Amino acid sequence: MIRVSVFYPNNSDATFDMDYYCNKHVPMVGGMLGDALKGAAVESGLAGGGEGIPAIYIAMTHLTFESIESFEQSFGPNAEEILADVPNFTNTKPQLQISEIKI
Repeated sequence: MIRVSVFYPNNSDATFDMDYYCNKHVPMVGGMLGDALKGAAVESGLAGGGEGIPAIYIAMTHLTFESIESFEQSFGPNAEEILADVPNFTNTKPQLQISEIKI
C-alpha cells in the first residue's frame, strides 16, 4: 500500500476554505479516482511544535492506494481538472509526497 500526502503550506498570507475542500473538492477527487482510492483523510493544522507557533501546514490530505501504478493510472487522466480546482479553496501551492505504508 502507498499513501499520497498533499500538504498545503501555512504562512501569514495563506487562505484555505476547509468547507469547500471537504464538501466539494475531496468528493470530486474521490469520484474521479474511483475504486483505485482505498481511503482518504483530511487534517486541519492547529499549531506548531510550541506555544504560539502556527502549524507548518494549513491542511493535509492523505490518500491510500494499492500501488504507485494504481495512483498514476487513476490520477493522471484527471490531473488537469483536479489541479484546476485548487484556486477555488486555497492560494497556497500544494506539495505532494508518495510514501510506502510500513505498518
